[in-house]
Amino acid sequence: MTDWAQLYRDNASAVTGLANDLSDDDLATTVPATPAWTVRDVIAHMAGCQSDVITGRMDGAPSPEWTARAVGERAGLSVADLVGEINDHTEALIEAVAESPRPAPIWDITVHHADVFEALGRGELAPELWQPVLDGAGPQMLGERPVTVRTGAAEYGAGGTELSVPAYELFRTLFSRRSRSQIASWAGDVLSPDEICIFGAREDDQPAP
Repeated sequence: MTDWAQLYRDNASAVTGLANDLSDDDLATTVPATPAWTVRDVIAHMAGCQSDVITGRMDGAPSPEWTARAVGERAGLSVADLVGEINDHTEALIEAVAESPRPAPIWDITVHHADVFEALGRGELAPELWQPVLDGAGPQMLGERPVTVRTGAAEYGAGGTELSVPAYELFRTLFSRRSRSQIASWAGDVLSPDEICIFGAREDDQPAP
């Protein structure tokens, strides 16, 4: 069984450590995966998502209006404040969602952690920070598709046309972090982005490491 609690702790610790070391220019960098947000905004979203789950402010979640509200409320906070909020709420967040088979806030921080890494040109996250999310999402999104998607040692799908893709790219694909053309580069027309991307298909190419 996946230790979701530890995965959240690991990502939260890595995010807050990274945030403390970022320059003003880094924090002002636009994040291609969420182009309305800067790196600082993404960190604010992580803090806000966590706080809202704990306090039950979930009306409208996960709509753009819900996420924008949480980011806007933190517009005047320093990065140190955001880091403190994440650190202060980590254990309560884990207690609230870690037993779920699909713990959305834990998946959320993992996906956004990778968003920030790509925006800053830092390459891929360490596999232990995202592989468990792929292990959870892959069967849910691909388990009934008439394909075999191989990612090295793992495979997903119900059997059929064989496709090969690096595990990290599949993780990013499933969470709508690759464009139609980027997905087609390995999936051709066998898999529809509209059907396998959790947040829908996108047209804008992303900065793949």
